Amino acid sequence: MSVTIVERLVPDGLWELFQRVVPAPPVRRQGGGRRRYGDREVLAAIMFVATSGCTWRQTPEMFGPSWSTVYRRFTEWSKARVWAKLHRLVLDELGRKGELDWSRCAIDSVNMRALKGELTGPNPVDRGKKGSKIHLFTERTGLPLSVGISAANTHDSLGLEPLIRGIPPNRSRRGPRRRRPAKLHADKGYDYDHLRMWLRSRRITPRIARKGVESSTRLGRHRWTVERTVSWLGGFRRLHRRYERKAEHFLAFTGIAVAVICYRRLAG
Repeated sequence: MSVTIVERLVPDGLWELFQRVVPAPPVRRQGGGRRRYGDREVLAAIMFVATSGCTWRQTPEMFGPSWSTVYRRFTEWSKARVWAKLHRLVLDELGRKGELDWSRCAIDSVNMRALKGELTGPNPVDRGKKGSKIHLFTERTGLPLSVGISAANTHDSLGLEPLIRGIPPNRSRRGPRRRRPAKLHADKGYDYDHLRMWLRSRRITPRIARKGVESSTRLGRHRWTVERTVSWLGGFRRLHRRYERKAEHFLAFTGIAVAVICYRRLAG
């Protein structure tokens, strides 16, 4: 049964990609020590925590390694930025197959309650309770290209430039790598002239709704894909409410979610 659930949570294709970004295990010069559990079993346990939303101590024993081993490996891989590297690698494979549409992109954010930790603040849409925010940048079909986190009281507009700067150069079916969309769609939270000027300086056509000018009923014609991606993030229950004290761990779970979302398109 354990083999079945491991293969379901970590398919062969995802495991092959993960092996290309995971750091080599440390070597004990003096020899000896306990046998190291396989990375695939540990990765499956991490995926289970990310999708089920359970605590580390509730990690099922059927995976093999203890919850402390799973958490320790998660911490090591997060510090090594394995999840960001995996996301970039999956995007490269999608770009090689021509699955990335750069003609239009969209940006949005989502708030969630946070119990503790770094990068938290009063949530303006949840009666001022402590929370965090995920900023998301997607291509035309909704595949996440860049992701970031902040305190819940951080204005959406402050996330635009860092997200676009954080887009990695992605492979294309033909021609050089690409990291700049042709157009960017955003709601009225990004309605600032300095953002439009900055986008144009990078040869990106802004399609940002104007406050008091454009009707809110027409905003979703091209932005619905990013809103659908936000709902896909809801499939990772660890993101429903932030439990991580460290910001890098919360960002790691977000990186796992966007990497898996992109891989599902690649595998499909």
